[in-house]
Amino acid sequence: VQLQASGGGLVQAGGSLRLSCAASGRSYAMGWFRQAPGKEREFVATITSGYSTYSADSVKGRFTISRDGAQNTVYLQMNSLKPEDTGVYYCAARLWGAGTYRGRDEYDYWGQGTQVTVSS
Repeated sequence: VQLQASGGGLVQAGGSLRLSCAASGRSYAMGWFRQAPGKEREFVATITSGYSTYSADSVKGRFTISRDGAQNTVYLQMNSLKPEDTGVYYCAARLWGAGTYRGRDEYDYWGQGTQVTVSS
């Protein structure tokens, strides 16, 4: 499965961005991780083929993940962005269920990443 992420950019604090990730094949779950400079890659949100969603506490109420199953595409709508949301956002996909859905090692495929920069 190949993943192509898009939609990053520069936005002021309080603004919005929408990320997209298109997959070349089917998966059980697709999600987003992010990595800020000097920090480890961290879980943001994921959605399963059954449309169950999981998200990090830091983005709840601000970010919404959705999925177009027919198009094998996942979206991340990011509202009320904060400077601490800055980082490279990576799309990921996994072929199996179970687990926490929050661990990097639970995902089988990764996209190339898209930069999100939130200015204060």
